[in-house]
Amino acid sequence: MEAFLGLMIPIIALSIPIIAIWTTHQRKLAEMQIETTASASAEKAAQYATQIQRLEDRVQVLERIVTDKGYDVATQIEALRDARSHDEAAGMSLDFDKRERA
Repeated sequence: MEAFLGLMIPIIALSIPIIAIWTTHQRKLAEMQIETTASASAEKAAQYATQIQRLEDRVQVLERIVTDKGYDVATQIEALRDARSHDEAAGMSLDFDKRERA
């Protein structure tokens, strides 16, 4: 029994720092994963907000075209096409235009 106890004391004494190091490492990994997830969520939220804003802007333009009497629809459509061409030249790709042209 004394031999067993004499063997267990150093094993326990050495395992305590190892467990402390391991738990600290696991905590840091969990924190990094939370930060990564939060960052990815924030990026997606920003992308969705941008898409929603663009759609709202387009709906407002379409509402103006439909509701304004005496409005020159052909001129407005051409202005939208010009604006769309300008956006594409500035690096903003509009995928639906490519599908319409194909």
